[in-house]
Amino acid sequence: MEAFSCRSGPVLLADFQCCCTRSRNKFAIAVEEALRNMTENKPKRQWIGLIVFVVLCFTAAWLGSSVTTPKIGSWYASLTKPSFNPPNWIFGPVWSALYLSMAVAAWLVWRQKGWNDAKGPLSLFGIQLGLNIGWSWIFFGMENPAFAFVEILLLWAVITATMLAFWRRSLFAGMLFVPYIAWVTFAAVLNCAIWHLN
Repeated sequence: MEAFSCRSGPVLLADFQCCCTRSRNKFAIAVEEALRNMTENKPKRQWIGLIVFVVLCFTAAWLGSSVTTPKIGSWYASLTKPSFNPPNWIFGPVWSALYLSMAVAAWLVWRQKGWNDAKGPLSLFGIQLGLNIGWSWIFFGMENPAFAFVEILLLWAVITATMLAFWRRSLFAGMLFVPYIAWVTFAAVLNCAIWHLN
C-alpha cells in the first residue's frame, strides 16, 4: 500500500482517515458542533407550536372583527371614502391570509431554538399583534380615524422592526411579513384619507 505524509510521519493508506480527522481545522469542528446544537435545541413537538401561533393570530383577528363587523353597515357606511377604497368583501380574505402568514412566520422563528433564543423577535411580534387589535378598536370601536391614524403609524413601525428581526433569523419568515407591511401601508393611506374627508 502507498504511504502518505502527516504530522506524525509516514502513515499507511488505512490510517489516512484517522490522521486527517485529528488534523481538521477549528472552523470545521465549530460548524459541526453548531449544527448538532441546532438540532438538539429545537423545541419538541413543533406542530403544537404552529397550532398555538395560528390560534393566537386568529384570536387577535376575532377580537378586531368583534368591533369592526357591527360598524361596517352603519358608521363606516356613512363615511365619505376616497376613490381607491376597496370593496368591503375584500378585507376578510386579505386579513385571513395575512394572519395565517404571520402565524407561520412566528412559528419559523420559534422552531429554531424556542422562546428563550427568540425572545426579542417574538416580543416584537406580540406587541405588533396587540397594536393590530388596538387599531380596530380605535378606528371602528371609538369611531376615531384621527387617533387611529396615529396608532397605525406606530403599528407600521413595530411591524417593520418585527420583519427585520425575523429576517435575521429566517429569510422565509421575513418574506412572509412583506405582504403584511404592504397592506398596512395601504391601510394607513386609506385611514389618513378617510380622516381628512370626514
